[in-house]
Amino acid sequence: MFHLIAVTLLWAVSFSLIGEYLAGQVDSYFSVLTRIVLAGLLFLPLLRPARLPRGMIPGLLLVGALQFGVTYICLYLSFELLSVPEVLLFTIFTPLYVALADNVLRRRFSIGPVVATLIAVLGAAVIRYDGISDSYIRGFLLLQLANLTFAAGQIGYAHLVRHYQVDVRQQWHGFGFFFIGALLVAAPAWLLLGDTHRLPHTAVQWGVLSWLGLAASGLGFFFWNRGATQVDAGTLGIMNNALIPAGLVVNLIIWNQEADIQRLLLGGALIGLSLWVNASWPRWSGTRG
Repeated sequence: MFHLIAVTLLWAVSFSLIGEYLAGQVDSYFSVLTRIVLAGLLFLPLLRPARLPRGMIPGLLLVGALQFGVTYICLYLSFELLSVPEVLLFTIFTPLYVALADNVLRRRFSIGPVVATLIAVLGAAVIRYDGISDSYIRGFLLLQLANLTFAAGQIGYAHLVRHYQVDVRQQWHGFGFFFIGALLVAAPAWLLLGDTHRLPHTAVQWGVLSWLGLAASGLGFFFWNRGATQVDAGTLGIMNNALIPAGLVVNLIIWNQEADIQRLLLGGALIGLSLWVNASWPRWSGTRG
């Protein structure tokens, strides 16, 4: 749980940086590609393929392609169609996708995590819903694809680690393949669709990209996925929506943007309630997990 909380705070800052310094100014495909390359450079020296179980590497490539490659291309493109508050609003469905993806991989249906994540979705909506612009459909659809692939990647990584019973050291040795998988998506996308006229042109933009690549992407994705292996799907899904109040607090403190404190507290309380419901559900239903 500690890993998820720490990365939530890290990503809350990074989310605002994208909206303030990159969205609409730097080509989305180039931004994603740069983040992947920098994060990959951090982990490639640690790669030890011989120390990984057979079958783990293709899984890591797929997880990286989904959770980073497809997700972040869609996310960056959505910033060009939506405002930051709208992007935050449309990410509230991620916990539901997490719960459903976990049910699919486990070949069962557990209603507890779904109920808990729906409460978290309601809490996030209370915090962030303040009207939607007229031309939001494309942005909404892009974000739902991003939400779905991000959820599938998280659950997929946790499933891989549990299935192959890999320890923390093996996770460090294999995580470079996560970024190689993402690169297999982002590199062709940049070559085919990228705009070479919208490259970073200021030191601030390069600095933000460096921070996003090394800290938010490199360390952030590793520790988020590490945290995903230590909690159940309901808690993981709920923590996906903790980014919304965290992001608003960052905007309020650092960027001096206005926020409805009452709605922030009410929505935060609902997200807290969803964590309690998820933790208590096994006792209420007489089941374990």
